[in-house]
Amino acid sequence: MTGSQSFTTWLKSHVKDDNAIGDLARDVAMDPDWPSGKQLKGQREYLEGRGAISAAVETLERAWDLYRAETAG
Repeated sequence: MTGSQSFTTWLKSHVKDDNAIGDLARDVAMDPDWPSGKQLKGQREYLEGRGAISAAVETLERAWDLYRAETAG
């Protein structure tokens, strides 16, 4: 993976995963209003503003950590 890949693109590559990140990826892939251009803070605020459960927000944060680890360097 390249460091230039966006988080949203990375996340959508996990739509077939059978776990919480896959669930989030499927939700994001189907959401035309997902704030792709925003960083973690903006995306967290988006989820919270939509009434997402805390587990979804935690999954977003875990996904960001994995994304950063995989795309670093």
